[in-house]
Order: sequence, then structure tokens, then C-alpha cells
Amino acid sequence: MICAVYKSLRKAESYLFVEKRNDFERVPEALMAMFGEPQLVMMLPIDKRDHLGFADIKKVRSELKEKGFYLQLPPPVVNLLEQHKKEIGFNPE
Repeated sequence: MICAVYKSLRKAESYLFVEKRNDFERVPEALMAMFGEPQLVMMLPIDKRDHLGFADIKKVRSELKEKGFYLQLPPPVVNLLEQHKKEIGFNPE
């Protein structure tokens, strides 16, 4: 299976994987509105890969088959100060 990977110009580090190039028919309209104009990044032979950068390859394959698309979002930003406060048990109240 070869899939097309698009990046969002609206949402940094957000990627949309679809089964065929320029085929967004199975992608919900609300998602496309949020994603914005998709910009093709690459065509990817997903069956020949055993891993991807940040995404679970098995989940990508599964969602492509079931839903026709896979949305990869960036990991949430961690507030290191708040995390440290929790770790040391700091409570200003």
C-alpha cells in the first residue's frame, strides 16, 4: 500500500495520511476545515516500512484501512515548571 502524506499549513507538525493522492473523500469535512489546505509532503510505501517517526505504523495501517485516513498530531507541550512543582509536591495554597 502506498499512501500520501500531507502537512497542514494551519497546524504545525500535523500530518494527514490518506490512501490515495488527493483523495480526501473519506476525511470528515470538519477535520479538513481544521487542517486547512493540505500540502503534499511525500508518497510513502507503508507496507514496506516497519516504523515511522512519531506514529505507530500498525495504527496508521489499521486506520487507513478502516477510516481511509490517519491524522498525526504533535505531542502535547509539557510545562516543565508545572511538572517539577508536582514532582516536589509544591502547593502554593
